[in-house]
This record gives sequence, C-alpha cells and structure tokens, in this order.
Amino acid sequence: MSDIPFRHFGTMIDVSRNAVLSVPAVKRWIDITSDLGYNSLMLYSEDTYEIPGHPYFGHFRGRYSQMELRELDSYALDHGVELIPCIQTLAHLNQIMRWPQYRKIQDYGPILLAEDEGTYELIDAMFASLAETFTTRLIHIGMDEAHMIGLGRYLEKHGLKNRHEILVKHLARVAEIAKKYGFETIMWGDMFFRIATGGEYYSDNIHVTDEIRAMIPDNVRLVYWDYYSTDRKRYEKMIEAHNRIKDKSWFAGGLWTWTGFAPHNRYSIEATKAAVAACRKEGVQDVFFTMWGDDGGEGSPFALLPALYYAAKCAEGETSRAAIEEGFEKKYGIPFKQFMLLDLPGTDNSPSGVRGRKNLKITNAEKYMFYNDVFMGMLDSTTHEGGAAEYASCARKLACVPKDTEWGYLFSSMQALCEVLAIKYDLGVRTRKAYSAMDREELYRLVKDYKKLEKKLAAFYEVYKAEWMHEKKPHGFDVQEIRMGGLALRIKECRKTLEAYLAGRLSRIEELDEPNLDVRGGGTEMGGEPISYNGWSGIVTANVISH
Repeated sequence: MSDIPFRHFGTMIDVSRNAVLSVPAVKRWIDITSDLGYNSLMLYSEDTYEIPGHPYFGHFRGRYSQMELRELDSYALDHGVELIPCIQTLAHLNQIMRWPQYRKIQDYGPILLAEDEGTYELIDAMFASLAETFTTRLIHIGMDEAHMIGLGRYLEKHGLKNRHEILVKHLARVAEIAKKYGFETIMWGDMFFRIATGGEYYSDNIHVTDEIRAMIPDNVRLVYWDYYSTDRKRYEKMIEAHNRIKDKSWFAGGLWTWTGFAPHNRYSIEATKAAVAACRKEGVQDVFFTMWGDDGGEGSPFALLPALYYAAKCAEGETSRAAIEEGFEKKYGIPFKQFMLLDLPGTDNSPSGVRGRKNLKITNAEKYMFYNDVFMGMLDSTTHEGGAAEYASCARKLACVPKDTEWGYLFSSMQALCEVLAIKYDLGVRTRKAYSAMDREELYRLVKDYKKLEKKLAAFYEVYKAEWMHEKKPHGFDVQEIRMGGLALRIKECRKTLEAYLAGRLSRIEELDEPNLDVRGGGTEMGGEPISYNGWSGIVTANVISH
C-alpha cells in the first residue's frame, strides 16, 4: 500500500513530438509507475489519437487507434492507474494545420480560430472520440501558450478585440462541450495567470479579482506547471497564487527528457524534491510530472527511472538520499549511481563533472555539439579545452555498465553517443585552427579523424535506432534519419573538401575563411561555457531550412 498522500500522483509523457510510445512500452511504463505508487498517467496527444471521421487528424503521425487506447485504458485500470486524456483545444496544433481542411479553422500558426463553428465541431469530435475510449471522465484540455490568439484570421474576421475576452469565451465553449460528454477538465494555468499579472508567468506581482475568478467555468481546474526551479519557496508562492485564482489547483513538475538524447536526472531530482515538499506543505491534492519531447523526442522516458523513483519516495516523505539509493538498487538490481551515468553526456555542468557549479543548470552539449557543423560551427564558442577527452572518459564509464539487462540498450546508446562526441566535440575548432595556421600536417591528421567520426556516427545511428524501435512506434524516426543522414553526408563532404584542399584542387575553403562568431552575441569572443540550445534547425546552419 502506497504512503503517497496525493489524490492524483502521476506522469505525463509527450507522444506528440514524433516519439509515440508503443503500446507494449506504455504497458511497461504502467507496470513501473504503479509499482511505485503512481496512480495516473497522461499521454500528451496533440493529434496522435484517432477521431472517427477525421482521417487527416494524426495522419502518418503514429496516432493511437481507439482500439489501442481502450486496450491501454483497461490495462491501466487493472494496475490501479487512471489513464487520463491530455489534449489541446486551442494552441499547439501545429501538425494538423499542414492539411487543407484544418486551415479554415486556423487563427495564427498552431492556434484554432475562436468563435468559429468549424472549430467547435472539431473539438466536439475530439470529446466524442475520447468519451468512447477512456473510462475516466477527467480530461486535460491544454489551452496553454496561445500568445497570438486573435491576431491571425480572427483579426481579419472580427477586427482587433480584447484577447483575454476571446480566450475566456473560447474556454466557456470548450467547457460546455466537455460537460456535454460528462467531463471534468483541467488546463494549464499560464494564460489565466498572465491575466492576473499583466502578462508574466512565475511572477510575484499578481492581482486577483473576482472578475478574473469568475472567468473560469465550474468544471475547470488550473494546473500550475513549473520545471525550472529548485527553490521550494518559489513553488509555495506560485501554488498559493494559483489557488487564489481557482482553488484546488493541480501541480505539474518536470522530469527532464526534452533537451536532447541524454536525460537530466540530477536536475530533475533537485527540482522535484523542492516541488513535492511545497505541494505537501500547501495541501496540493493532485500532482504529476511532465516528460516532454521538444524538438523531436530524442530522449527516453525510461532513462529518467532514478528521478521517477526519487519523486515517489519524496512524495512518501522519505528524505534520506542513502535510503532512496539503497531501495532503488534493491528494486531494479542496478546501483542508483550507475544508472545516473546516463546523465553524463548531457550533464548539467560538464560530462566529467570536474567543471561543476554549485547551482545546477540545464545544458545540452550532447545534442548541439552532435549536430554542430564542422565548418560553420555556430556552437564552437561554447566548447572548452579538454571537452573531447571528457566525452571519451564518459564512454569508458558507460562501457563498464552491463548491457545484458533490461536497461542495457540505454547505456549502449549513450556510450555510442559519447564515442561520437569524443571526436566531434572540438573537431570544428581544431579544423579551423589548423586551416588558419596553414598547418598541413595537422589537417592530414584531422582527415583521419573525420573518417573515424563517420564510422562512429554510423555505429551510433544503429544503436539509437534499436532504442527507438524498442520503445516507440516507427513514425517520427524518419526525422532522426533525415537529421543524422544529413549530418553524415555533411561530415563526409567536409572531409572531401579538406582532401581537395590538401591535394591542391582547391585554393581555399570559404567557410573557414570567414570568422566564427559567438552564437550568444559575443562577437569573436569564445566563452567556453556550455549552454542550453535545443532547436535542431538553429544548430545545424545559419541558412534557411524552412520558412
């Protein structure tokens, strides 16, 4: 019997950013979380669920069929877990807007056109499908980050209107449709919080009026979401502020899966420890932890097992780190600290930890230096001397972890990634330095490194593909193939350019003749500090990929 004091205590896994967990993987997740005392699960689905009569909704996106969701709903119930639909009913519907029939209900970008009956016909169809599929009558309706509401097609149709009023009227319609199907709803709290603060989230300057409170329908609760702090007092203040807008607000923390290939257990644990303590103190009844998949869903939710376990123990009131680590090893047969090695490639400070700071900070060099161009490396300014050796050290540590266990595939992926970065991390810096110094001997040596890198990249692709297919539907992996295939070709062609230059077939390499500027705006100053930079298209080139 779990000692977790919350009414809802669960996780939310993003299945909308290409990485759609397979049905067996979701069942395994339910096994693990229910065993730890979690009693709810949300699958964040923008368009990755079936709506009868809407064949283009989630087309080629790995959407779950109604049959699959019924199977998962039944499995979850058998394990004491409430499977809760988590959808979007206003913004974040980017992918459906590529299809002509949905553009007529598009306001601006990924935002639905409020006060248009076509929009509410679609939302009604969403609820109708989910009502047939799920046992629960609780639903997360999204409604976050609709910052440009009323500024696209709505503006053309209705003129400039108060955008808060547009939001409130739209929510009222959505809540009405939800009530029609017997649903109680929750929604992300940022849009209403911004009304009370004049536009800011995570703000102390909040002014809540009866008028603001009256805007929220009776079958809607707010979710305070915060993944960015290890300060307990900040969580306490924000919980209290949300409850002033609407009582019994939910809390959503974060188990960091969303900045690249590597997990961030260390940061997740520190943030979760503060957040859970605040929730217990403030009497929050409903808590869940998000696991987003920003920019492609590269990370594995299973790699966050230490943070997942730690969160459950914090919720029970356990405060001893030693006891938590001992319990983890007893349950999973692998030392806690050994599992935490998965953090190494993207650790919060540096792979080796030797450059650590007192204050934790999310950085993700394992992604941006993986994709950073070797000739036009806009992220070269974040490198530091010895960084490549740190990744080589990471690879050696990960090589020592047994691979013949349930989680061995995760360690194989991170080891192969580190072996790539042990060569590639500073390859662009070394190439530019040797070229500028006209050091032909070094350039000849670097050509050999390029060839080694091509082989290591091919090896990483194979083990990463195996990881993806073990956990996820194949839809979405095409993006990884496009990205890594482009990277492989680019490395090959840059190597051939160097060979042509060394053979005298080229008199110069134009990309290397141009000075490399600091991506953070520091001119030619190279700071050497890792950063957080998670957009693939902005990492790989300064040129146009999409418009």
